[in-house]
Amino acid sequence: MRVLVVGAGAIGGYFGGRMLQAGRDVTFLVRPRRAAELADAGLVIRSPNGDVTLKNPPAVQADKLGEKFDVVLLSCKAFDLDDAIKSFAPAVGPQTSIIPLLNGMLHLDLLDGKFGRERVLGGLCAIAVTLNDKREVVQLQPMQSLTFGERDGKVSNRVRAIAEVMASGKFGSVASETILQDMWEKWVFLASLAASTCLMRASVGQILGAPGGRDFILGMLDECRAVAEVEGYAPRAPFLERTRGMLTTEGSPMTASMFRDIKAGAAVEADHVIGDLIKRGDAAKVPVPKLRTAYTHLKAYEKQRG
Repeated sequence: MRVLVVGAGAIGGYFGGRMLQAGRDVTFLVRPRRAAELADAGLVIRSPNGDVTLKNPPAVQADKLGEKFDVVLLSCKAFDLDDAIKSFAPAVGPQTSIIPLLNGMLHLDLLDGKFGRERVLGGLCAIAVTLNDKREVVQLQPMQSLTFGERDGKVSNRVRAIAEVMASGKFGSVASETILQDMWEKWVFLASLAASTCLMRASVGQILGAPGGRDFILGMLDECRAVAEVEGYAPRAPFLERTRGMLTTEGSPMTASMFRDIKAGAAVEADHVIGDLIKRGDAAKVPVPKLRTAYTHLKAYEKQRG
């Protein structure tokens, strides 16, 4: 099975690198700068789960991409999705499966419209990973998982085949029969965390230490949960218990990657992660005042960035 990983940044580099380390047929679709870095230093992974340096990993640039692949693993940011689609489109054939790891749900409509719903699986990942100054992939915590599946809940032959390839990477891959529910739950958690930490410019522990902090964070979670519920994906009890626990841990240094992007002056996924929840809430007449305030804050930040 031939796998095309779109990008060799933090997420794509980690999951693609682990499959390549296991001897799987993996190629990275990269820009010229990243291609030069990989040719020079290789794909370097620093991880609590084991370091590895993969010399001369197979890489291709968009203008040279002509072959079809069995799987496209897509891990770009939402604001890069249009460009990513243009770059990997030549690799998509009649039997290609696309696994997007983007946050939220908005990207599914765009991918369906371009390639057809039958080619687009559901997917999500949970991992804390970044690129350091040396352009090495650095995993910050041992936690890691990549979940994917058919959006109709069936366990198809292609999902079984993909599961076998991913299992060899030993990064906690899961073939899910409830992938849309899983994606919604991740969205609820991520939006609650991002909206809270971005708006307050503080970690979970710092917010909890402020007057009204606990009620604020749990109120944000309740708004996100309510939107998921009216959309037909009410978060399950174990998820809510686990999420409330993480969001109310005194002294927790946890922040959202979106908050870290703001501190770095980088682009953020305001529309994809927060704005789309608000639109869905408005359509169903679900009040989301805290989310709306967080969204205004993020859009003002985007204006400030220019």
